Amino acid sequence: MRDTIRIGTRSSALALWQANYVADTLRKHYPQCKVELVHHSTKGDRILEKPLAEIGGKGLFTEELEASMRDGSIDLAVHSLKDMPTELPEDLVLGAITERETPCDALVSPKYKTLDQLPQGAKVGTSSLRRQAQLLNRRPDLQISVLRGNVQTRLNKLETENFDAIVLAEAGLKRLGLESVITQTFTSDEIIPAVGQGALGIECRKDDTEMLDMLSVLHDENTMWATRGERSFLRQLEGGCQVPMGVHGTIYKGQLTLKAIIASLDGKNCFEGELSGPKEKADMLGRNLAKALYEEGGKAIIDDLVERGVLK
Repeated sequence: MRDTIRIGTRSSALALWQANYVADTLRKHYPQCKVELVHHSTKGDRILEKPLAEIGGKGLFTEELEASMRDGSIDLAVHSLKDMPTELPEDLVLGAITERETPCDALVSPKYKTLDQLPQGAKVGTSSLRRQAQLLNRRPDLQISVLRGNVQTRLNKLETENFDAIVLAEAGLKRLGLESVITQTFTSDEIIPAVGQGALGIECRKDDTEMLDMLSVLHDENTMWATRGERSFLRQLEGGCQVPMGVHGTIYKGQLTLKAIIASLDGKNCFEGELSGPKEKADMLGRNLAKALYEEGGKAIIDDLVERGVLK
């Protein structure tokens, strides 16, 4: 067995929490191994003045880490699963998916306790077209402004840029010990989460069978099946995390239920659907739900976004 494991990670506080969680678990199970973190900066970290959809591409937070795996400078990379493209390079593989933290979104506001309490025309910050569309569906009067950067940067901007509220992933706030700033948690029915939100994806080389075996201690079967269905939905629509769509999978007694939405940016047109079946049919369930929503009206929404240059 190897004597060192090198973990590639982005450098934000949240990315380091995630990488350290993986490192600590590996140290606990393989005490003879030295586990090191190797910091990386990705394209998505460096370009902060534009919305993600405007930058374009599907590997904004992963490509640099994947290059380091190929050249052997790291053994694995830890990602927020929601940042991972649904199609991985042929030589790399998802070696483990961790048990999911909450997949929900959270409202953070210095003055108001809920979305409904925000004043008419309130300024709300988010980096996500998915959140924007669903917020405007509930509150068409809101002024949505682009909010990029790591969690702490976004919280700082809440005050410095005079937002009435911002919306973030609840999981990130909890992992950083910042639950106290949350003023409202949206249920997965109120705002359908992003694909894979709350789960970590651990990527490694496909031919590194020893590393794949070692990663089994971090793998959670139910989260894998639920997110597999979600990623299949997204893959069918050929969308990155920039598309205004959400999908959330839950498993109960071996049955996977997927609930999804495709929405126009202004929130006026929303197409929602739900599909259930055995969890082992996750790929098929995701594909079929995506096809149904695409035909129902999703195609027109996506075509319009491409025509307007919002999606590349």
